[in-house]
Amino acid sequence: MAESQLIGYVRKSNNGGALKFSIDTKAFEDAQRFSTKDGREYVQLIANIPKVREIISGEREVTSMCQIIES
Repeated sequence: MAESQLIGYVRKSNNGGALKFSIDTKAFEDAQRFSTKDGREYVQLIANIPKVREIISGEREVTSMCQIIES
């Protein structure tokens, strides 16, 4: 069964030219990681594409950024 863990939020910048990612440092420290062949570690995060499009178009202010945790 998969669970969603809140890691942070996605917003549009004040001037509208970029997306801002606000990540909770404690949640990021606790997030599941995976390693690549070269030994680098990554945290995989997701955001809902339709909600991000709504942020870009100005219909929405913010959406969540999560990690799917397989149990």
